[in-house]
Amino acid sequence: MKIAVLAHLKYPIGQPYAGGLEMHTHLLTVALKRHGHDVTLFASRGSDPALDPVMLCDPTGDALLDPDREEAIDRAEHEAYRRMMEMVAAGGFDLVHNNSLHALPLCESTRIGLPWVTVLHTPPFESLVAGIVDADPDMAFLAVSPSLAQEWAHLVPNAQVVDNGVDLSTFVFSEEADVPAFAFWSGRIVPEKGLHLAIDAARAAGLPLTFAGPKLNPGYWAAEIAPRMGPDLTHLGHLAHRDLAHHLGRARVAIVSPRWEEPFGLVVAEALACGTPVAAFRRGAMPDILDASCGRLARPDDPQDLAVAIREAAGLSRRACRDRAEALYDATAMTGRYLEAYDAVIARCAERARPALRVAGGRG
Repeated sequence: MKIAVLAHLKYPIGQPYAGGLEMHTHLLTVALKRHGHDVTLFASRGSDPALDPVMLCDPTGDALLDPDREEAIDRAEHEAYRRMMEMVAAGGFDLVHNNSLHALPLCESTRIGLPWVTVLHTPPFESLVAGIVDADPDMAFLAVSPSLAQEWAHLVPNAQVVDNGVDLSTFVFSEEADVPAFAFWSGRIVPEKGLHLAIDAARAAGLPLTFAGPKLNPGYWAAEIAPRMGPDLTHLGHLAHRDLAHHLGRARVAIVSPRWEEPFGLVVAEALACGTPVAAFRRGAMPDILDASCGRLARPDDPQDLAVAIREAAGLSRRACRDRAEALYDATAMTGRYLEAYDAVIARCAERARPALRVAGGRG
């Protein structure tokens, strides 16, 4: 099968990953190629050259509330996606897998006329909603968690859920945590990930905190993180996945502190794969991923309640955490479910084309 994978253009699709969507897109592209498919990844510059990507523009990044920067990003992305759609239309593809989170590919899908799968990786926002309204009516929509599917249900009532997966051979099981114990946090260091609340909660729980991730919002770092830095905090920088897995597997507990309705939270699945229990705010997909065997949930934005969750989670079975990851969040199984979705949408498009062909051929 010849597949076009449409990435978003904010950050490169390569290590060290800016976030979960970059990791997911990279992992899926590699997996599809290993299954023998002819895959073309459309992405921004700096993406992994081993994937042989078509790179359309420099990474557009985040406007950080700068209206001039936001306007420049909109122009650059619109032009890049326009060129992307021209290449998709002329590329002889059998199917499009859309991870772009941008309206233009959706609006162009009817004109292009290919079997098309769009994966919902984020809660609804205005421009993406507009694109979905204008999308090809035969498009298949998938969501990465039950809670996210529910958020989209008013617009996409039958979105199939395909949970994200992680590479279990990278995030290997660690039977024991390090002594002395520490907590671990990883992700983009931006306001919506709530690192400052994780720091406060770890201190209230009496655990030093090691954290990793890119500083993508200098203002947030200066206002909320730098003033909290002290001897009980260690910032490891922006890590490749094997290094991330090494540190995550040594932690007594992983802290996940979203300040928005997190659509999945790959760091949770990564922690479970390593055998590390999770303490998280009860937001978005956190209740979908965690159960009483592997995690504890706290009231949103409440670091004192999160501290209680940290202390309780730290005593949970590491084997139970790994078992949950193997049962639900294995990337190999995830890829299989995507391939099943591809076959279904291709078959549906072929079936709907047959009546028109019979009429055109003059046979009933």
